[in-house]
Amino acid sequence: MQLSRSGQQTGPRGAPVRVQAPQKPKTAAQNSAFRMQTLLVRLVVLLGLTSRLLETSALTGAPWGRASRVFLSPSQVKDRRLGLKVKDSNFTLGGFPSLILAGTIHYFRVPKEYWRDRLLKLRACGFNTVTTHVPWNLHEPRRGQFQFTGNLDLAVFISMALEVDLWVILCPGPYIGSDLDLGGLPSWLLRDPKMKLRTTYKGFTKAVNHYFDELIPRIVSLQVQEDGPIIAVQLENEYGSYHMDEKYMPYVKQALVTRGVKTLLMTADTGQDLTGGRVKNVLATLHLRSINKATYEMLSSFQGPSPVLMTVYTASAPDGWGALRHSLDPHLVMRDAREMLAFWFSLNFYMFHGGTNFGFMGGSAPLHSYLPTVTSYDYGALLTEDGDYTPEYVTFQELLRSVTVPSHNLNPNEVHRPPQPESRPRVVYKPVTATYYMSLWDALPYLDEPTRSAKPVSMEKLSVNQGSGQSSGYILYETAISSGGLLTSRGHVQDRGQVFLDNLYIGVLDHASTELTIPRRSDYEGSQMLRILVENQGRLACGPDINKERKGLTGDIYLNKSPLRKFKIYSLEMKPKFIQRDLPNIWKPALFQPRGPAFFLGLLRVGDHPRDTFIKMQDWTKGVVFINGQNLGRYWNIGPQETLYLPGPWLQPGANEIVVFEEWKSALVIQFTDSPQLGHVSWASPRCRGQRMQGPAPPGTYALLCQDTES
Repeated sequence: MQLSRSGQQTGPRGAPVRVQAPQKPKTAAQNSAFRMQTLLVRLVVLLGLTSRLLETSALTGAPWGRASRVFLSPSQVKDRRLGLKVKDSNFTLGGFPSLILAGTIHYFRVPKEYWRDRLLKLRACGFNTVTTHVPWNLHEPRRGQFQFTGNLDLAVFISMALEVDLWVILCPGPYIGSDLDLGGLPSWLLRDPKMKLRTTYKGFTKAVNHYFDELIPRIVSLQVQEDGPIIAVQLENEYGSYHMDEKYMPYVKQALVTRGVKTLLMTADTGQDLTGGRVKNVLATLHLRSINKATYEMLSSFQGPSPVLMTVYTASAPDGWGALRHSLDPHLVMRDAREMLAFWFSLNFYMFHGGTNFGFMGGSAPLHSYLPTVTSYDYGALLTEDGDYTPEYVTFQELLRSVTVPSHNLNPNEVHRPPQPESRPRVVYKPVTATYYMSLWDALPYLDEPTRSAKPVSMEKLSVNQGSGQSSGYILYETAISSGGLLTSRGHVQDRGQVFLDNLYIGVLDHASTELTIPRRSDYEGSQMLRILVENQGRLACGPDINKERKGLTGDIYLNKSPLRKFKIYSLEMKPKFIQRDLPNIWKPALFQPRGPAFFLGLLRVGDHPRDTFIKMQDWTKGVVFINGQNLGRYWNIGPQETLYLPGPWLQPGANEIVVFEEWKSALVIQFTDSPQLGHVSWASPRCRGQRMQGPAPPGTYALLCQDTES
């Protein structure tokens, strides 16, 4: 069965590949059930594909031989200004029928220095189009302050795609999903207590209009009608599954058109949500999920004869902390793709290259209760997280070469194939010892003045970042208590709060654990300091509950049924400026293994030519790694991910500063490897159900992730 791009799993997809740790063999019953599920899914998909083929053939009389599967890239179209058109059941480019063979690459998940390499590999694989999404929250992290430079230089990425002979399908949102925090929407929208995201609520549309006023003029001149590469623009993303406001999608269309978007517009929805996301005079495209014969009948009923574009042909799904790694069966992937191409379906492979959830950009999935996304966005893509080739890449390349003709007037034996870039070398650096550390408690007096409030205040409501609130990272709450007893969160800790009495660790409150017993320390008189260090692990990327996704303490916390009052609140967003300049110079020699929460400092010395590598935080517990101020992302020893990708361009010859924020138990030594290790950790039980695990998990591991299959 299919794995949704939002991370929801509706069934197994096949046997694992590239999984690092061995798994217990399936039982005969499990294998039988899996084969039956696979057979049923394939019958449903084939029924739909065959139905569409017959229907399209009857309407157009089109021959379905090899000669009709024309493959056009920008360099082969003399007059690009004609754009991408729909003519009966065909797409046309420059007036000639053509397939759209696309792969998704997120520019913001790949170092800018590697954009051209990834685009060249997409082209060399046999694709003619790159699809990319535009994350509003990264481009406008604070209300009214926009970022379109460096790794967020969208115009450069689009122009680079044209340089390597690729078309572009652009997905500007405003909501894009993509397993990002809040689906790519900025968290400052949630400062409005009445906010209704993805609707025509005035507070939302006002913010969208301001954002589009900045974004759209940057891409208008890059449309195919202006001799650029953008051939299509997608409205929103999977709105049919949300569908809170029937006026919303027409509003998004109008917002784009009035600002100069004149290329082909389209929507993208699953089979069961097709009608909820459709817009008049906008091409409806499909996600290869919940597809059957009725899907195509419905599509034809309101769209007439039209080409079929599988906007999301997804091979896998993002992994979540504490879950078994997702896997895929490359043979099924190839068979599905071969069938779609045989019927002249255009398709978009999500993801061709997944990249990395650098920093805190990753969101969470509403699976069972809450599942935060890991740092790697490998996604079972055709390129690895660091852009290397996979066996699936080679297989897909051979498939595309066998079924497409790059031009309507070229002999396939005379076709010039674009050169395939060489793999980039990796290196294993010598282990680095963190020689200095700084306790979070020691650093507090040197940080910005805390917010004082009678009641808890969520991240989004803090008066920081010029009134935009805090988006990500950590937040610390302190209040004085005069007795011990039962501490109750009532679900107001979002997402994971470590509780301390003065500096003594007590336990964790999270989505699964809502109560802790606070001891009364006999060696103190008077009041004691209760501290709750809350981590935002990523807001939901999809679903109807995104309007509720405020983080930190979102309501009262109770001690012996009485709400606590008089808080000091420290914003610990941990942006590059915080790591590079705001941390006080009060480092102490790390002569032993101090417990967190604490910062650790080490130096990595690199030669004249820095190379890609992977950091392995073996024997550390949970935290974040920074290199020269760049946030590489989270690590957590509950797995499945065990390494963090460190791009060579983020290193410099000579000394490189590594800062680790460790929440619990440190190991002092930071190790390196030349290969990603993304499989489940060795203590995860193969008996656990789907997204479940069991074993001696570290403090604060979600208890709901530990349900035995036999319970």
